[in-house]
Amino acid sequence: MRVGSAALAGAIFGIGLWLSGMTDTHKVQGWLDFFGTWDPTLTFVMGGAIVPMAVAWRFTNGRRPVLGGQFPPMVPARFDLRLIGGSVLFGMGWALTGLCPGPALASISWGGVSGLIFLAAMLTGMVVAPVIRTRLDGGPART
Repeated sequence: MRVGSAALAGAIFGIGLWLSGMTDTHKVQGWLDFFGTWDPTLTFVMGGAIVPMAVAWRFTNGRRPVLGGQFPPMVPARFDLRLIGGSVLFGMGWALTGLCPGPALASISWGGVSGLIFLAAMLTGMVVAPVIRTRLDGGPART
C-alpha cells in the first residue's frame, strides 16, 4: 500500500512538473533571466508549491501519516557557509542546465542524450559531495 501510494504521488508530481513547464529548460532559464526576457510564469508554480507546503507543515503538527511512520520534524533555519555554498552551487547548476533534480528525473524519458548526461552528472555529484564534505569538515561523511 505504501509503495503504491508513493508511486502514485511520484507520478502526480511528475505530471505536475510537466504541466507547469518545469521540465522545459528554456522556460526555467527564462524565469532566471531577470535582466533579459524574463518569464514570470514559474513564479506562480513556486507559489503554488510553497504556500500549500507551509500550510501542510502546520497541519501535520501532532498528527501521524495515514500510511504509518511519522512526519519528518521541521528543521530550524540555520544560515551557514554550507547552506549558502550549496544554494549557490545548486542555483548555478539550475541556471546552466535549466533543470533541477525533480524535473530532470521527470524528463529523463524524453531528454535524450543531454538528459542522460545531466543524470550522470547529478549522480556523480551525489557520490562526490559527501567525500568533499568529509575533507572540508575533517570528519566522517554524514548522509
